[in-house]
Amino acid sequence: MYHELLTDMYEFSMANGYYQTLPHDKQARFDVFYRKAPDDDSFVISAGLMQVIDEVKKWHFTSDDITYLKSLHHFSNGFLNYLEKAKNQCTIKAMPEGTPVFPQEPILSISGPLMDVQMLETLILNIINHQSLIATKAWQITNVTGGRKVMEFGARRAQGPDAAIYGARAAIIGGCSSTSNVLAAKMFNVPAVGTMAHAWIESFPDELTAFRAWAKIYPDSAALLVDTYDVVNSGVPNAIKVFKELRKAGHEPVGIRIDSGDIAQLASKARKMLDDAGFPNAKITASNALDAHIVKALLDEGAPLDNFGIGERLITSSSSPVLSGVYKMSALKNNGKWVPKIKISNSREKITLPGNKQVYRLYDKNNPNQAIADVIALDDEKIGSKITAFNADFHVTKNKVILTDFISKPLLNQVLTPEKSAPIETDTFAIQKFAKKELDQLPAATKRLINPDRFPVYLTKKLFDLQQKLISEYKNI
Repeated sequence: MYHELLTDMYEFSMANGYYQTLPHDKQARFDVFYRKAPDDDSFVISAGLMQVIDEVKKWHFTSDDITYLKSLHHFSNGFLNYLEKAKNQCTIKAMPEGTPVFPQEPILSISGPLMDVQMLETLILNIINHQSLIATKAWQITNVTGGRKVMEFGARRAQGPDAAIYGARAAIIGGCSSTSNVLAAKMFNVPAVGTMAHAWIESFPDELTAFRAWAKIYPDSAALLVDTYDVVNSGVPNAIKVFKELRKAGHEPVGIRIDSGDIAQLASKARKMLDDAGFPNAKITASNALDAHIVKALLDEGAPLDNFGIGERLITSSSSPVLSGVYKMSALKNNGKWVPKIKISNSREKITLPGNKQVYRLYDKNNPNQAIADVIALDDEKIGSKITAFNADFHVTKNKVILTDFISKPLLNQVLTPEKSAPIETDTFAIQKFAKKELDQLPAATKRLINPDRFPVYLTKKLFDLQQKLISEYKNI
């Protein structure tokens, strides 16, 4: 299913108006970016590009779509005829999925007929905002586990099937090892995991019988949920009995999962009991409404946990459930020439960056694996060995800087034209690996869970001057 009608009504209203007042091939460029990272983080991990490309390159309207739009009695016949023949005429350049992106930087830039790019706004934002939000939340969580595995368990709490499916993919990009969502696992070729719920234990006369039945069916993957009745006095002792029986039969148990109670204390007691019984390699997994702060607190307390299953607070990013990415016009083509456009506001952070842009990540010349700053430039600029730049962060008072001794890497790549799409990485774990590499190159202080440092983002003098020129011109209108 494709989502050509998944847009706000005003997008169609504007497109209908454009059709009746402007040349039908009028070209425009829009940028997707955000102004503030969720949870007061310093960056967002980009995700969703694969789906955006898939949606845009197959963008069209069915006869049923046209019949419905006609029934609204809101659009001209000419516009509806235009939609009947519509197909992708857009070009997209974007940062690769998994790239850490900072405020004001274009994650994606789309150009094409004004009517078309206008109608695509809501769909593109819906995809990029959601998946980037979940990838970022997953990174927050996996970043504090010290390499312990995090399994995405959130499908039942996600806001609908698409959020569950693509949220699971985004969670893997952000660092999770697997998902409980079988459809997502199938679609994106990632591991599907899951053992039992409390209902399994409750379906048998007693806990020990339930554990034995499970071990008989899954002797080589026996992970037992031990908190249905009493972790210390019932769950773990019964698990140990079954583990001994499995070992005697030539099988090695996986471990236990604790889903309620004081997890730190229960895990410590369970660890001692398992060790004393001869099962030091049996893993202890924690679940139950966990997030990055709770996981960090558990580990700081010394809880002997090996894995985490995290659901609702990951799949909904409950602590900060919105990434307010925006879609703003940056240029309009008049008489064959691209004319930069700007949105002005009394709020400095809401003033947009005009023109066709490129983002460069700068690395220390003497340490090429250490990122030191980003620079947003106009696309036709050549980045030399020395840059006069201006701070893009409206919180910073020191504005002008001179940047030297760096290596630069462009971040925006062309990924779609009307004729074809360029190859992009679609393997979810390959994207995760890329994200980890990019994140490892950022300063440690930028990645703190609490009060992270702001990573420097600059505008080139040429872009800064263009922005100031347009501000001055439009304020005098």
